[in-house]
Amino acid sequence: MEESFSSQLFTRQSGTPPYLTAKRMSEWFEQVLGVLFPATSEIRFSNVEELEMYLSVLKQTLEEILSYSSEGRNEVLVKQTETFFNSLPRVLRLLDLDANAMYAGDPAASSVTEVVRSYPGFYAIAAHRMAHELLLLQVPLVPRALAEHAHRLTGIDINPGATIGEHFCIDHGTGVVIGETAVIGNHVKIYQGVTLGALSVDKKDATSKRHPTIEDGVVIYAGATILGGNTTIGEGSVIGGNVWITKSVPANTKVYYSAKMTNEDGEVDTLVLKP
Repeated sequence: MEESFSSQLFTRQSGTPPYLTAKRMSEWFEQVLGVLFPATSEIRFSNVEELEMYLSVLKQTLEEILSYSSEGRNEVLVKQTETFFNSLPRVLRLLDLDANAMYAGDPAASSVTEVVRSYPGFYAIAAHRMAHELLLLQVPLVPRALAEHAHRLTGIDINPGATIGEHFCIDHGTGVVIGETAVIGNHVKIYQGVTLGALSVDKKDATSKRHPTIEDGVVIYAGATILGGNTTIGEGSVIGGNVWITKSVPANTKVYYSAKMTNEDGEVDTLVLKP
């Protein structure tokens, strides 16, 4: 006798662990962010002891969150939680540098507080810094859930695996995509619509470096697409808007399209590399 559809659904359900809701993950992230950056939170503490108690609650919450992707509370889970919270001083230092980079890089920003409270680029990189730490601890599922939470809110898609240096600035940000194996140096600035992607999407390449390396001091303008794990944008280079790059660019190079009239039919775009 053929199994009923309800029975099929029940079998699928009984073999699937409980789902970690995006709401619970996002609430925890914003609470941690609020401790690191009080400008993003309504909560204020009367003394250090009160703050430490709050941190203890956040640790317990993270343990509960991590338990969704493990076999309940165990030594590994506890160690992951402790290690993550021990990384927060370094995460805070990096985020302070990111916030200042965004303030310095945007003439429209009136203060660092404005950046922290309202800039989607800052929110996205804050989520990434924390998701990346969890990924380094080999936590499954949760880093990607956190990254996708920020993606939904900001339109900025940063894979938790991406390695991002200090003083990172995302201006505007909508449509930015940064792939899993991308490596970004220090003092890099990117604008909306930039893609740091892969040339191949074959599953067999999952463990290889598929995304580009962006060296220190590079500026990438809106709509640029840079692809490939062997592609390196050299230090101090400027990548113009809407260019398509699949080969490495030497240091201190300007890359842009120059429209030239060639005949009565119109213009032809020419890619220019200018030292």
